[in-house]
Amino acid sequence: MRDKLTEFFASRWGIVAAGGLIGLLAALLQKLGNPPNMGICVACFERDIAGALGLHRAGVVQYLRPEIPAFVLGSLLAALSFGEFRPRAGSAPIVRFMLGLFAMVGALVFLGCPWRALLRLAGGDLNAVVGLAGLAAGIAAGVWFLKNGYTLGRSYKARPMVGWIMPLLMVTLLLLALFKPAFIFASEKGPGSLHAAIGISLLVGLLIGFIAQRTRFCTMGALRDVIMLRDSHLLIGVLALVVVAFGVNLALGQTKFGLTAMPVAHSNHVWNFLGMTLAGLAFALAGGCPGRQLFLAGEGDGDSAVFVLGMIVGAAVAHNFALAGAPDTMVEGVLTVGGPGLNGQIAVIVGLVFCVVLGFALREKMD
Repeated sequence: MRDKLTEFFASRWGIVAAGGLIGLLAALLQKLGNPPNMGICVACFERDIAGALGLHRAGVVQYLRPEIPAFVLGSLLAALSFGEFRPRAGSAPIVRFMLGLFAMVGALVFLGCPWRALLRLAGGDLNAVVGLAGLAAGIAAGVWFLKNGYTLGRSYKARPMVGWIMPLLMVTLLLLALFKPAFIFASEKGPGSLHAAIGISLLVGLLIGFIAQRTRFCTMGALRDVIMLRDSHLLIGVLALVVVAFGVNLALGQTKFGLTAMPVAHSNHVWNFLGMTLAGLAFALAGGCPGRQLFLAGEGDGDSAVFVLGMIVGAAVAHNFALAGAPDTMVEGVLTVGGPGLNGQIAVIVGLVFCVVLGFALREKMD
């Protein structure tokens, strides 16, 4: 039975099922309380967790989102069930931490991770097209570095406790979310105040974590494989996510086409593009999108766990130093276009320079 499931998850129907399931559940989470066009956003949810822990004080984005711990724990369950829990670490952890930090800066300038970009598109937000173009540009640059010898070096087998640290941290976050001690912050308005019931979010996250671990679902990997290997296996799953989410949004009346004043989004196209270019390049250099990094952490990958921690710290940096983009606003029919301020623009440029320097500096000599 286990062999048959492994064969199915590795097949094209398996990746289509995974993408379609994520699209379905993400759209339903919006209906059940999560923010519009943000049924699932790894970057946004990690930002909310950083706020709940007091790492930043942006009052509208503070909530201990259960989906993030559940992704890790769902992946852990899958890895244990199929004999794939393999603790490992030692592949340039400080570099991965910084890549996670700058990936978060880029994502928050755009206002969403690759998953949210796809879900924004499925909800009718045409700004997502610009963001996805930037994501593709960043990944293409990362592929160029990979083809020219870029590497973070190999990871090494580690003792079991190394692989258990991130899952145990996620269990701790879930306990804090359930018992709500006084030192945990929670938004009373804004995106942080919008959420599905904890039990529903937990079940959805566990299911997605389990399926994504088995199918190796990864938005960055989908584009990387098409560009680098001409392999469309993962891309089919990504397309299934968009198609199913779009259909469910239509059925539930959650679709609104437009460019301006879209939910938690801005129409500053230059910085939508550049923010996601930075994010895509950082994901490519680190070896996975933010969702994939969580699933790898659930398998025992300590290096991916460091990337995740870098993203959470990056969220705190972005909000404490006014780097994140601001959404468009419409007041009495007057549109104010959002986007990053000067601090955020400088941070994106610094991040791009950092990633490019890494790409050239961390190359092995090629025969």
